[in-house]
Amino acid sequence: MARLSETPVVHPDCDLTDARLGAYTEIGRGTRLTHVGFGDYSYCDRGCDIANAEIGRFSNIASQVRIGATDHPLDKASLHHFLYRSASYWDDAEDDAAWFARRRARRTRIGHDTWLGHNAQVKPDVRVGHGAVVAAGAVVVRDVDPYTIVAGVPARPVRPRQPPEIAERLMALAWWDWSHDALRAALEDFRTLPAEAFLERYGG
Repeated sequence: MARLSETPVVHPDCDLTDARLGAYTEIGRGTRLTHVGFGDYSYCDRGCDIANAEIGRFSNIASQVRIGATDHPLDKASLHHFLYRSASYWDDAEDDAAWFARRRARRTRIGHDTWLGHNAQVKPDVRVGHGAVVAAGAVVVRDVDPYTIVAGVPARPVRPRQPPEIAERLMALAWWDWSHDALRAALEDFRTLPAEAFLERYGG
């Protein structure tokens, strides 16, 4: 794998619309991003579909993950998109701009240092907290607390990723805001120290 840089890497066959990509980011082959912000160092593997979302820094997104899946009008006489993609069906009809604006406003927020497993889904208006893990195949329909592992359909907490006091200290340390050089300087400690020892060394 080539060394990443401040210039994002976008693999072939991707479809990006209003996508803001931070430094050291990587977008896997065949991914679609629509109205998305991708924080520094975050990446997604192949075939992801992410819409109307803010992705924090250092987020690890596996293949086939869907975030912010767009919805249909449940309260109308029909669910079909002829209601809002009307210009595709009639010459004298316009698309429903208000519907698309409402969709874009329902932002999904994925925190820093998160991991979303293969084929997971996170619905619109949901927040996944810093340090959380979403298991493969899970469907997240409500907020996930920081440093919590969730699994299932719908996703439910399985266990903490870190004890609450360690999670709070990690969030206070906010190492994800460190400079690239500071991360390199601490690399060996990231690799070898348990979280509590790392916090003791770096004042968290």
